[in-house]
Amino acid sequence: MLLKDRLNKAVEIAEEAGRRIIEARQNSNFGQRYKDGSELVTDVDVAVDTYISGALDQYFGDEARLSEELMPDKDAITDSRALWIIDPIDGTVNFAHGQRHVAVSIAWAEKGKVQIGVVHAPFLGETFTAIRDEGAWCNNEAIAPRECKHIAEALVGTGFPYDRDARLPLLRRLRAVLENCRDVRRNGSAALDLCDVACGRLDAYYESTSPWDFAAGLLIAREAGARTGHLYPCPEGIPKELYGENLVTSAPAIYSELASLLEKADRNIFDYEL
Repeated sequence: MLLKDRLNKAVEIAEEAGRRIIEARQNSNFGQRYKDGSELVTDVDVAVDTYISGALDQYFGDEARLSEELMPDKDAITDSRALWIIDPIDGTVNFAHGQRHVAVSIAWAEKGKVQIGVVHAPFLGETFTAIRDEGAWCNNEAIAPRECKHIAEALVGTGFPYDRDARLPLLRRLRAVLENCRDVRRNGSAALDLCDVACGRLDAYYESTSPWDFAAGLLIAREAGARTGHLYPCPEGIPKELYGENLVTSAPAIYSELASLLEKADRNIFDYEL
C-alpha cells in the first residue's frame, strides 16, 4: 500500500476517534482512575484505543501495534517489522479538565523509521499530517517553523512527568531556559507541542516522553523543517526516531543554543539552588 493511502486511512481513523472524544466530553459520563500510581486514565482513553485498534485490524490486521492503553510494551520499538504507534488521547488531564489541547496521535513506522504521522486535535479542528520526505501539513495546508534566530526571541514548550519525584531535577533546565528565552509554555500534549513547533506557534520544545506521545508529532516537525534530535546519544539497538528520552526540537537556528543551555543546566554550571 502506498504511504499516501496509509496516511489517508490513518486520518480517517483519527478524525472518527476525535468525534468520539468530543461526544464523550459532551456527555461527561466517563470514569477516571490512575495507572502506575500517578498517571490519569479515563474510560474514554481505553474506548478510543479500542476503536482505533479495531479499525487498524480491519485494514492492517497483520501489522504490529504499540498503543498507550491496550498494548503499551515499549520493547515493540526494537522490532524491525511494520509498527503502528498510537496515543488515543494525548493530553488526558486536559481532556478530563475541559481543556482544548487534546490530540489523537497515530504514526506508522517501518524498520524503526517513522513513515507517516497524524495528529488530530478535535477541539481545535486541526489535523496535522506528514509523509516521510514529502513535507507536513495542517488541514492540508503546508506548514513550516517560524524563522527564530536567537533563543532570546523563542517561545519554548516543555512538559513534566507525572511522577513528582522526577520533576525536581528538571527545574534546573526550566530555570535556565526561562532566564534566556522569551517565555515558556506547558500545554499538556507532547504531540501538539511538536506540531506547534512545526507551524511556528512554538519555536522549540524539549521533554522526555513515550513513543506514542511523540512518534507522529516528531515526524511532522521534522518534515515541516524543524531540527529534531536528542540531547544525549541514544542507546544501541533502539531506533533514534522512536527513542523518547531528552528530545529536543526547534527552529533550526536555535537548536544548538537550546541544547547547550539544557546540557549546562544538567551539569549544574549555573549553580542554582533548588
